[in-house]
Amino acid sequence: MVKPAIPVDVPKMDTAFTKLGLSDALAFGVQEMGYVEPTPIQAQAIPVVLSGRDLIGSAQTGTGKTAAFALPIIQKLGTHGKLRCLILEPTRELALQVEEAFQKFSKFTDLRVTIVYGGVGYGKQLEDLRGGIDILAATPGRLLDHMEQGNVSLADVDILVLDEVDRMLDMGFLPDVKRIVQKTPNTRQTLFFTATVPPEIASLASWALKDPARVEIGRQRSVAETIAHAFYPVVASQKFELLQLLLEQTDFKSVIIFARTRMGSDRIADRLQRKGHTVGVLHSDRSQRERIEALEGFKSGKFEVLVATDIAARGLDIAGVSHVINYDVPENAEDYVHRIGRTGRAQASGDAFTLVTEEDVRDARSIERFTGMAIERKKIEGFPYIYSALFDEKAQAEVAAAAAKPVSRLHRGVRR
Repeated sequence: MVKPAIPVDVPKMDTAFTKLGLSDALAFGVQEMGYVEPTPIQAQAIPVVLSGRDLIGSAQTGTGKTAAFALPIIQKLGTHGKLRCLILEPTRELALQVEEAFQKFSKFTDLRVTIVYGGVGYGKQLEDLRGGIDILAATPGRLLDHMEQGNVSLADVDILVLDEVDRMLDMGFLPDVKRIVQKTPNTRQTLFFTATVPPEIASLASWALKDPARVEIGRQRSVAETIAHAFYPVVASQKFELLQLLLEQTDFKSVIIFARTRMGSDRIADRLQRKGHTVGVLHSDRSQRERIEALEGFKSGKFEVLVATDIAARGLDIAGVSHVINYDVPENAEDYVHRIGRTGRAQASGDAFTLVTEEDVRDARSIERFTGMAIERKKIEGFPYIYSALFDEKAQAEVAAAAAKPVSRLHRGVRR
């Protein structure tokens, strides 16, 4: 994979990015991409990474985290040499996104970037690895395969990025991550990004990092101020009809609809297509080619709607999403923040609608407790609602209380 440096007459730069310590060439490249001011995570993280210190970072989605580590890493690496930077990501989509960002940011350099992930053949990956690279984005399983086959060595890695570590924990990757970290030099710089720090992750951080600086942007429980969001109560049998009306009455540029299951995503997409919408589908049962086509089609505007499971809730950089609709209330309250964080990014405004049935009342209350705010309930004028306790605040509170009440051992059929 030959990537010649592009000769560019770089002017002397005096920008907010050069004040953080970035070179004129990188600041020029960033300006060419339309960035004017660094985001808070970039302003705090870039000087730390340039200093060579380990870092634990957390920030809400849509805050420019990838650039916060990519830009200083590119500056530190300088010119083409050996494999010196490894970025571990939990999913193929996130790895592809990071690789794309590094390719863009390093376009005025001769640094070589590639990616390895499962679900596809080894041919192109082997070709790139053998051709010599500086930066590698990878998912843990496929990287271990390449390591075991002798296709790649981590002996010269100077900078290790562990991204979305809480996602890696959820997906059972931490043992693989530890095996990979053990193959990198002890002298490396380690950058660690996670939304939450449960005990398992705290233990990994203390083992992998040395005297890390900490950068935390915003409350992880909060919803971005640029997002207007509300609950829309409806009985289960009318969910799709209400979804249809919301789409008809909403002036949206692009919308992500979140479903709880893969089968549910397919059913929603099929019904929307029959109603004339252009729809992409993203979930783990889709082939890698189908997932890339859905994501790229949505980004390009080929698809006006993307129906997805929580595989698209975190990390994916999808600019310009004007609306998010939770067709199913997420069971995990934190996922609510991540889902609706797909809109209202980069200081743009966005809207999020969540359809709430009687079965969802407990989860809806959990979201309000988690975010520390009462979320407005809304009804659509002219929709022929079937009456339910959802539309009675007192009855709704009783439903939530009943749902939260533990079932007795006797009722569960357990002998005392």
